[in-house]
Amino acid sequence: MKPNPHISSTEINKGRGSQANPHNEFFAQRYEQTDEAKMTWQLAEEDEPPKTQFIEIFPKTILTNNKSPDLGFDWSINPYNGCEHGCTYCYARNSHEYWGYSAGVDFEQKILVKKNAVQLLEETFNKKSWQPQMIMFSGNTDCYQPAERKFELTRECLKVFLKHKHPVGLITKNALILRDLDLLKQLNELNLLRTTISITTLREDVRRVMEPRTSTIAQRLKAVEVLTKEGIAVNVNMAPIICGINSDEIFELVKTVGALGAYSVSYIMVRLNGQIAIIFEDWVRKTFPERADKILNQIKETHGGTLNESNFKTRMKGEGKYAEQIADMFKLANKKFIQPREIPPLDYDLFERGANNQLTLF
Repeated sequence: MKPNPHISSTEINKGRGSQANPHNEFFAQRYEQTDEAKMTWQLAEEDEPPKTQFIEIFPKTILTNNKSPDLGFDWSINPYNGCEHGCTYCYARNSHEYWGYSAGVDFEQKILVKKNAVQLLEETFNKKSWQPQMIMFSGNTDCYQPAERKFELTRECLKVFLKHKHPVGLITKNALILRDLDLLKQLNELNLLRTTISITTLREDVRRVMEPRTSTIAQRLKAVEVLTKEGIAVNVNMAPIICGINSDEIFELVKTVGALGAYSVSYIMVRLNGQIAIIFEDWVRKTFPERADKILNQIKETHGGTLNESNFKTRMKGEGKYAEQIADMFKLANKKFIQPREIPPLDYDLFERGANNQLTLF
């Protein structure tokens, strides 16, 4: 395989997933510092870990309408743009370019904080035109990423969901979800909650380089266990499956989370859309140099000879021999290790518009 011309130096950017900061293609020109210019400010700080910048923004809307038939929800809410978790394969990286930043290191270091998220959600639920539909947290970036410890936007939004008795879903790979167990239990008792914990691998050494600032595997497994013991149904999403990195863990992972009470396990094949192909290739050649070509070629084999797949219905599960093998393994693993469980449907009849709003008295 020909080397990618965008690959940066062999130096590892410790503490971050992306090892590259590719040019934002929305801009015609780019600015780069020369090595000499870098030396003037790097002398005392070159060994310091990269710092995260939180940028407050005030969007006009907080809900995003999903048009993809591949997903099981029509609306999502994302209190943050950009994500410090640093997952090298993250499809959401490309969205950072719309804000004028790079999909690479910028995505992990420049976190946009939607300060008016709670207010906007409240306003949405009070509109006469709004009809309750399941709204998914983390349709784009993780709602429990490290920024949530500081800003607590997810927790405050969950309070709005509970106040209005509105159905909500959560997808996260951060054990911080357990902080909000009090709210989740109340939502669950009213049949207003869907929960998914994302676990990509059981190998902590792989997790550290592929998803450097996510919760440890042990913490995520603990989250599955605690939630299920509290009566909250948990789906585990093994996403993404990357041939040559974690594809050999399917049976062991399904067995492990099944023993902890997960009622189902789903998966998504990796697809490297847009700038993600550049970022991932840069990372895999530095992290797994001896098998980088094999990994990249197998990804291509699941997507018709390309690293990216944009076609609905096939982009998330892939095509070809490897994709069929993965599908068969998941089907067998679920049959063997997952106990079938009836999940009550979400209750949309409880929704209260203008809940606790004194203006409704007039």
